[in-house]
Amino acid sequence: MTAFEEMGVLPEIAKAVDDMDWTLPTDVQAEAIPLILGGGDVLMAAETGSGKTGAFCLPILQIVWETLKDLESGKGAGTVVVQQPTHWGLSLFDRGRAMAVTLDGLRCQSREQKEWHGCRANKGVSGSGKYFFEATVTDEGLCRVGWSMSQASLDLGTDKFGYGFGGTGKKSNAKQFDNYGEAFGMHDVIGCFLDLVKGEIKFTKNGVDLGVAFTLNAQQKSQTYYPAVVLKNAEMAFNFGAQPFKYPPPNDYTAVSSAPKESVKNNAVNSNQSSSNESGKPRNNAPQAIIIEPSRELAEQTYNQIQKFKTHLKDPTIRELLVIGGVNVKEQITILNSGVDIVVGTPGRLEDLIQGGYLSLTHCRFFVLDEADGLLKQGYTELIDRLHKQIPKITSDGKRLQMIVCSATLHAFEVKKMAERLMHFPTWVDLKGEDAVPETVHHIVVMVDPQKDKTWRNLRNCIQTDGVHARDDMNRMNDIACSLSEAVKILKGEYCIRAIKEHKMDRALIFCRTKLDCDNLERYLKRSGGQQFSCVCLHGDRKPAERKANLEKFKRQEVKFLICTDVAARGLDITGLPFMINVTLPDEKSNYVHRIGRVGRAERMGLAISLVSSVPEKVWYHGEWCPSRGRNCSNTNLTDQGGCCTWYNEPQYLADIEDHLNVTIQQVGPDIKVPMNEFDGKVTYGEKRVAMGSDYKNHVQQMAPVVAELAALESRAQIAFLKTHIAER
Repeated sequence: MTAFEEMGVLPEIAKAVDDMDWTLPTDVQAEAIPLILGGGDVLMAAETGSGKTGAFCLPILQIVWETLKDLESGKGAGTVVVQQPTHWGLSLFDRGRAMAVTLDGLRCQSREQKEWHGCRANKGVSGSGKYFFEATVTDEGLCRVGWSMSQASLDLGTDKFGYGFGGTGKKSNAKQFDNYGEAFGMHDVIGCFLDLVKGEIKFTKNGVDLGVAFTLNAQQKSQTYYPAVVLKNAEMAFNFGAQPFKYPPPNDYTAVSSAPKESVKNNAVNSNQSSSNESGKPRNNAPQAIIIEPSRELAEQTYNQIQKFKTHLKDPTIRELLVIGGVNVKEQITILNSGVDIVVGTPGRLEDLIQGGYLSLTHCRFFVLDEADGLLKQGYTELIDRLHKQIPKITSDGKRLQMIVCSATLHAFEVKKMAERLMHFPTWVDLKGEDAVPETVHHIVVMVDPQKDKTWRNLRNCIQTDGVHARDDMNRMNDIACSLSEAVKILKGEYCIRAIKEHKMDRALIFCRTKLDCDNLERYLKRSGGQQFSCVCLHGDRKPAERKANLEKFKRQEVKFLICTDVAARGLDITGLPFMINVTLPDEKSNYVHRIGRVGRAERMGLAISLVSSVPEKVWYHGEWCPSRGRNCSNTNLTDQGGCCTWYNEPQYLADIEDHLNVTIQQVGPDIKVPMNEFDGKVTYGEKRVAMGSDYKNHVQQMAPVVAELAALESRAQIAFLKTHIAER
């Protein structure tokens, strides 16, 4: 049995993994795979290259295949109806779209911050008894709890059929909100009383009676009442009587779970609203898993991994589809109509197909956001929220939606807030902690100071710059701000070539700030030395086919250098890279970690060089105010003057990065020579790091003289001891 099988992975999947020479699961895989197989929501934080893709793809493939197998064998045939648990609990079906309910029905949560979402219990009581249940606030937010008739809206207390008590200290019925009792919040326990003899509803807070809240007339007393709750970004736990109450009611009140059978009525709302076809199977265009990636390259990478993982999964065969821009949408629609189980795609094309009705979310079991921080930074927060709202939280066969979020920077504020808003009691698999540079990476800084290095004054055949100073009055002989800014751009091109030559780089990833910078550097390297500086570009303005071809050329080592922007390179699976050059530091601290993570992976040593300007540099900064968002824009005014340029302060960004990582990054001189340290002379960048210490080759011969000397000393010591002992006698 393989290590993956021991975690519950199917033998067929484990065999595919073994074919890929994955002997042992990585740390993140060992933590996440059992959690996902167990049905939980998972947040994964780990270094890039740690195996996050396998951590979610393997269990998703397994569960999707097992579901298909059940359908094929007839277990899923016919109209699927899921019965509620026989014990009292919140209904899995009679609830708002953003209300999450645990499968035991004893805890609920809504992370919607702007809207209320409610839920009723799966059973109600009627007749002439006196009934009770408890509700506990388990997370901060707004709550309202109480009793509801079946015809009431789920927004408890806003119509005449529901009676609620809210955390703000108000009772509510028919949109009438009156002061009652006192406010309640985190850890408070609310007792909910229904007296169908007198016709009274009242509440307690932590055992303290707050008095009668509502009086029922004869017609109202004859109705069936269901425990109910409504939340806004909050969470509550319920006890209907299966466990001892924290604050027991008076003896004449009965726990609802102990109500006489003749007084109990089941909630009529169930799961019959199925989107299956007549055989009970999902429609062809209703996949079980949606995996969203921030770039085409990452989507293709994940799609290819899935194809490898499912190699030995047969009868039934899992059908996957790659949904990205730049591909004929009609082909994707045709494949969807023929049947798809897993969809991997980028946000734009996914939304187009969903809005057009070509891709259905009715049977989505897994909603995966890979490189979530990248998706959010690209502005897809609202899209993710919209898609999440459209996905049923419980499928027609009773399976709960599982959401998986992966990122190298889960500690980003945006990712945390999204997780709180959308995920269902997620488990954190945080093997990364706060951002850190891997131990296998040696990262250094080269200060580019045009006031000290004046070689730029006389350079003629230099790199083409980005044109931000096209309208500025400059003179290479004057050290004014614009001249020094232009000098930095020229010197960085020279330093980039110098770094390549100094370290004899034959393979490196080079990061530039903008797409224009990438294009300019590509032309300059090609002009500077043919095959010695062979390179390709990867950024959003290149056509999809070209981007794919360029990436493959670099992976196959047909070219030495891949020049790219942060967005294009996020999450790319390029292992064992020996070198990386930051032509410009990123303005986002976390992106520095993303960049550095491209080298020194899989226990291979890497050298990362950052070229940092000592003076302010004027750069392009296109925002929402730019009509073309940067395409062919020539407005070189500063942003506060209605333009698209700003001054870039790299020393400040360097300080922020060092503060973020709690390190001081080593600085080297303009010659870019790495001084002697634990890396220098002991490793070859791109190769696996070996243990530091002595060379064991010929160690026997090397140690022989020392051993002989020790033996002689021991002999003399023994003789001296014997002589002393004999003399004493």
